[in-house]
Amino acid sequence: MFYYIYTLLSKNLNWGELMEYTNLVNVRRGNHVESSHLVHMAVVDSGGNLLHHTENTVGKVYARSSMKPLQAIPIVETGTADYYNFSNADLSLCTASHNGEDMHTDRVLSILKRVGLEDNMLKCGTHIPRWQDTYKNLIINNKEVTPLYNNCSGKHTGMLATAKFMGEPIEKYYSRDHPVQQRIIQVISEMCDYPKENIEIGIDGCGVPVHALPLEHLAYGFARMADPKSLSEERQGTVRRITKAMTEAPEMVGGTNRFCTDFMSVGGGRFFGKAGAEGVYCIGDSQTGLGIAAKVEDGNGRAVYPAIMEALAQLELLTNEQIEKLKEYHHPKLRNSRNEVIGELVPIFQLKNAIGF
Repeated sequence: MFYYIYTLLSKNLNWGELMEYTNLVNVRRGNHVESSHLVHMAVVDSGGNLLHHTENTVGKVYARSSMKPLQAIPIVETGTADYYNFSNADLSLCTASHNGEDMHTDRVLSILKRVGLEDNMLKCGTHIPRWQDTYKNLIINNKEVTPLYNNCSGKHTGMLATAKFMGEPIEKYYSRDHPVQQRIIQVISEMCDYPKENIEIGIDGCGVPVHALPLEHLAYGFARMADPKSLSEERQGTVRRITKAMTEAPEMVGGTNRFCTDFMSVGGGRFFGKAGAEGVYCIGDSQTGLGIAAKVEDGNGRAVYPAIMEALAQLELLTNEQIEKLKEYHHPKLRNSRNEVIGELVPIFQLKNAIGF
């Protein structure tokens, strides 16, 4: 980031010009900018054209949990979802980074019961549930925090179900060489139009492979899910089913007081969006066929929602009424321990026009 700022200063720009080049979300405490987060963004249409971007460029990005809608494609295409009678809410949960509320954990258990598996077969590891009421109840009732409460337990349940349906070993379903994971990387390569051998593989927080590819290709994958006309007839049906599931049951994707859920609820079925760790967010717009992918360079997730909201406003994809309903994400307030407002996050950037990649 410091090299980026140094490069800008070397251009001898005036203040107005500098602001056009500055792709930041500023953290203002009082009248002072206390911190700044550099943002990378790409806006791509379903024909593969890079339409808009921030001034700075970035290499490959680990998509983290933003990849979950694409990772859900094999659940449908293998026949797993139909065989085990997945509802829209079930399929939506497979794309989730959920709060661990009862509605999430009860549904995970319901799917596992239909598949004939136990929750101790989930290999996503454990962490404290995001929903504090759930955690308090576990403590009060002296219950253990299990993988069921992991925010990725829905995704892992879909992977387990696919392995069971396909007659594949379920113990190592999370391993890179397992057929479940090989199908996923093939789908990502096809949807994002990026060679499989060039996709960087790491390990995600929940133990499964995580995929890194250029931001514009990630945006392209979401654009093709939003407008799948270039895909095969079978895959068109698959991605429409997944995006419909997400927008009809957005509470499964995140939960109470979560941007994914609130954004899709306000969008009225037009948009689907998915957050990823380390400041990643991706959106598909079924009306325009646009895909948007954003990455906060320092990985701080607090900056990604203001950045995404600002991009949606600049692209005029949201109405003023929708922006007003989501204003707490556009300019989040900083509050002290007395819940007094003492600052806010302010996105400062201008999307640039581009030519196709």
